[in-house]
Amino acid sequence: MVAFWVLLALVVILLIVLLAMSIRVVTQFEQGVLLRFGRLVGNLKPGLHFIIPFVDVMHRVSLRIVTLPIESQGIITRDNVSVGVSAVAYYRVIDSVKSIVEIENVRTAIEQIAQTTLRKVVGQHVLDETLTNTQVLNVSVREILDAQTLGWGVQVTLVELKDIMLPDTMKRSMAKQAEAEREKRAKIINAEGEQLAAATLGQAADIMMAHPIALQLRNLQTLVEIGVDKNTIVVFPAPLMSTISELGTFLARESRNAAASAADTD
Repeated sequence: MVAFWVLLALVVILLIVLLAMSIRVVTQFEQGVLLRFGRLVGNLKPGLHFIIPFVDVMHRVSLRIVTLPIESQGIITRDNVSVGVSAVAYYRVIDSVKSIVEIENVRTAIEQIAQTTLRKVVGQHVLDETLTNTQVLNVSVREILDAQTLGWGVQVTLVELKDIMLPDTMKRSMAKQAEAEREKRAKIINAEGEQLAAATLGQAADIMMAHPIALQLRNLQTLVEIGVDKNTIVVFPAPLMSTISELGTFLARESRNAAASAADTD
């Protein structure tokens, strides 16, 4: 009788173990790939599933977007400049069966092909294009990766260059170039300002030549501006002095004319 109960307990324990081994839960963001005796049976949707222990094997495949850092690669550009370029790629599984059957390890495979593709694409461009047209490089790398990984049931959604490391000598050369460019723009702006100022002064001189009184008014305005500071020295502009001299000459001439007229009358 004791042996019977022991046997019954062993059977119950075995059934519980087999039941535990047969229960599989697939979460909402996953799909299960079921293999029976090594042959593909199909996909398992999210939820509770029962498999045959020791006969069926289920592989869980995540359908979420995966972030894949691409380590810095030593690359020589088309103009023979050595740079270090790192990037980041985003991919997701769109066919869970292919991601299990067609490729052994999806993440490792994409990481390796992303490194070689990044080196190939950047090596086809000169340094200036690499620094300024990063969007073009991103699209080129993504398209090449996507064309390769679609056969594995994987879609590369985005590739972004993260960092471009330049040699110190190249950084100094670029700094000198940028400084020279800024100096050139400053000189051009200064010359354009001088040109506009000269043109404006020429127009003002033409106006004053046509209206001499305008020059006198300008001189008086200058005297008013000087007087605001309560200076003890008053500076008379040269045109005003010449005007006073001409006025003195005019008064002297009028005096001589008056004296001549009086002498003729006598």
